[in-house]
Amino acid sequence: MFGSGWQVSSVNKDWLSSNEAASQIGITQRTLYRFIDEGRLPGYRIGRVIRLRQLDVQEFLEKCLVKPGELKHLYPDSEQINE
Repeated sequence: MFGSGWQVSSVNKDWLSSNEAASQIGITQRTLYRFIDEGRLPGYRIGRVIRLRQLDVQEFLEKCLVKPGELKHLYPDSEQINE
């Protein structure tokens, strides 16, 4: 601890490297950078590196949830198969 009362942790789970965030989401770093550049996922430049907040990554994943009925266009109706 420093004299100002701030504590420094060697492992801060609130922030992720771009590699850690991409791994959690299951995408490449290149796709992650594109999502950040498109505004789909907030990224923070800290010095020369990009960091992401764990909370932002979690919220992004929740927005990606597929709702029932959204994929119906990807598979044929059973009636069409039997014809």
